[in-house]
Amino acid sequence: MRAMTLTLGLAILAACSGGQAGSQQRPDSLTRRQRDSAIGASNIPGAQGVRRALEASDTAAARRARLDSLSRP
Repeated sequence: MRAMTLTLGLAILAACSGGQAGSQQRPDSLTRRQRDSAIGASNIPGAQGVRRALEASDTAAARRARLDSLSRP
């Protein structure tokens, strides 16, 4: 009886742990920028570095935009 219960339990576990084979995974609802902003705003270790990297990226993008506007007639 005990062996049959154990076998039945393992069979149920195996049936439920099939994973997501064949099903579509939903895409992330947040963009990479939004995720990085959320991490930068948190208090986890390394968040300050993420925040500074985002600031540097924003600064570079603003500079590129200024330079692009100068080159237009």
